[in-house]
Order: sequence, then C-alpha cells, then structure tokens
Amino acid sequence: LASYFKHPHALVETESIGEGTRIWAFVHILNGVNIGENCNICDHCFIESQVSIGNNVTIKSGIYIWAGTTIEDDVFLGPNVVFTNDIRPRSKQFLQNPVPTLVQKGASIGANSTILAGITIGKYAMCGIGSVVTRDVKNYALVFGNPARQQGWVNERGEKLQQRTASLWESTNGDIYKETSEGLKPHKKQKNKF
Repeated sequence: LASYFKHPHALVETESIGEGTRIWAFVHILNGVNIGENCNICDHCFIESQVSIGNNVTIKSGIYIWAGTTIEDDVFLGPNVVFTNDIRPRSKQFLQNPVPTLVQKGASIGANSTILAGITIGKYAMCGIGSVVTRDVKNYALVFGNPARQQGWVNERGEKLQQRTASLWESTNGDIYKETSEGLKPHKKQKNKF
C-alpha cells in the first residue's frame, strides 16, 4: 500500500515517492524520478526521468520538470514555472546529456518564471513572478525582471533585509546575515523572535 496520495487521474510510473506526498489530477511522473516526503504536486504537471525532488517541496500547477533538474528540500515553485535542459535545442535532435539545473534548499520561484538550463538558484533565494533567470542566483538573493537581476536580499521567510554595514544585513526580527561571495549566510540569529 502506497504511503503517499495519488489522484485516480494521475499517471505515476516511479516507485520512489516519500511518505505523505500528494500527487493531484493529470500529473504524469516518469520512471526514474525520486520524490521526497511531504511534497505537494498540483494538477497538470509533468516530471521527466532523471529528476530529483527533495522533501517538503511545493510544485504548483502547470510545471514541467525536465531530466537533469534537482530540486532540494523546502522549495516552492509557483504556477507555470518553466525549466529547460538544453541550451541548443533542435527538432529531432535528442539530448544525450541534459544540462543540470539545481534549485537549492528553501528557494522560491514565482509564477511564470523561466529558468535557463545549467544554472543554480541558491539557498532561500527568491525569484519574483515572471522572472527570466539566465544566470546563477546567490543564496538569499531577491531577483526579478527580464533578464532577472538582483534587487536585494531576503531571509528564510522571504522578508527583505536592510543593510547595516558594508557586509552585514538585518531582518525585522534582528537576525543578522553576512555577505559572502556565494550570497548571504546567517551570522547571528535571535532566539524566540518568530
């Protein structure tokens, strides 16, 4: 007996699905996909072989995830996010080695965003709706636009941070983040302020 929910109108060919995951109507998941626990995959999604999805991932309606894409834990994908895995597509020329794309832990990608093959979206980064993401996004970065450009920094809850010094950023509850070459990293967390 499956430990996850599958709508009667979903087509699921993989057996690697974690406990508590919910798969809704008109979803098609191919063999060779790994899906973690407690995910929610909404109507009209397609997930190709060689895709890995972590735990607690939300995949809203109308998303197609192609081979070579890795989605880490706690990621949110808004409706109709577009992934790609071939930077030189041609009809009837079949891709032997998909270009890998990585969405790291806690990142959020807004509705109707397009993600170029081969990039990494960093931890807890946020891509605004309709973004065309053509380059790597740093940890905790806020990006939007076409092409998407960095517009600031956010915390784990998606709140915009305020600059305190040349390399330190602060959230409204007093958490401090330090700027590095890879983006922000937590520097000093306040206790019991959530």
